[in-house]
Amino acid sequence: MLEVFALSTKRSTPDFFLVIITLSLLSIGLIMVYSASAIWATYKFHDSFFFAKRQLLFAGLGVCSMFVIMNIDYWVWRKHAKTIIIVCFILLALVLVPGVGMVRNGSQSWIGVGAFSIQPSEFMKFAMIVFLAKFLSENQKNITSFKKGLIPSLALVFLAFGIIMLQPDLGTGTVLVGTCITMIFVSGARVSHFAGLGFLGLAGFIGLILSAPYRIKRITSFLDPWEDPLGSGFQIIQSLYAIGPGGLLGLGLGQSRQKFFYLPEPQTDFIFAILSEELGFIGGTLILLLFSLLLWRGVRIALGAPDMYGSFIAIGITAMIAIQVMINIGVVTGLMPVTGITLPFLSYGGSSLTLMLAGVGVILNVSRYSRY
Repeated sequence: MLEVFALSTKRSTPDFFLVIITLSLLSIGLIMVYSASAIWATYKFHDSFFFAKRQLLFAGLGVCSMFVIMNIDYWVWRKHAKTIIIVCFILLALVLVPGVGMVRNGSQSWIGVGAFSIQPSEFMKFAMIVFLAKFLSENQKNITSFKKGLIPSLALVFLAFGIIMLQPDLGTGTVLVGTCITMIFVSGARVSHFAGLGFLGLAGFIGLILSAPYRIKRITSFLDPWEDPLGSGFQIIQSLYAIGPGGLLGLGLGQSRQKFFYLPEPQTDFIFAILSEELGFIGGTLILLLFSLLLWRGVRIALGAPDMYGSFIAIGITAMIAIQVMINIGVVTGLMPVTGITLPFLSYGGSSLTLMLAGVGVILNVSRYSRY
């Protein structure tokens, strides 16, 4: 309690640069969601603004959350970490209950709430960061111990991963595990321990791929999408057909050809392909530059945090965003197998967008006490 009081008396202004970067990405995302979805929305809902209006609603909710959370001392999340993660585990379990969970694109990952739906796995990513930051900050002296440090910190992570894989949602599960591994690594865990677990993880990952035929097809399509151009390789091929013609300057905003029912639902996971087609290499590079600046500010804030908990929660949220960006753009450009991962702040999606903006709010609060 004394530490919480100390925090509340040393507030400064939040990182203005991070606010500008986030709002810039969000603004570009709103424009691109409309551009990418207008044709599909007109055909399916007779309203070209259908997806754009919903995205604007969630963007407004997310920005409000960001500014509210920016003013909540980040130690509050530490205090309620156990409650938050228990609630998220309950929601994850509810998704698997017949009649409660909603199935989309082969994954039972959503719970319907009126006219909208929430994706509990997105909330679990944030909950796991909050809880793991608490555990790592309280067990620094044991983190180099395989039995007392590494195993307890990974047990809960892989329990959540296992439940997410029952949906199944390999993309979200990969981001969750990657984020937590990053946090544990920067906390000082031994590299030798990671090496041993890495081999086990690789074997398990291969087992997951071999256990489901569609995952094997995704790997095959990643290596040679033209082997099955109308099936498993269709999305990658259409994505490359969008990026290629974009050239240096692009075809012009709103002038994409691939959004005319070639690239399925282009406003979601493959929005970067449409952006590259319309805004070209320069537009795509601008997005990568903005994400790089966001990563830099996040790491800088984490390094300057006044305590270990602030450092871990800031680096965890920053790592989550960075990993999700790398996977999404890797998929869109054909460098990685297809997974259902949104591009932070740009892709259409309520749960993901709101939680990402809320996460930035936490980093901004840490920045109010940062020494840099």
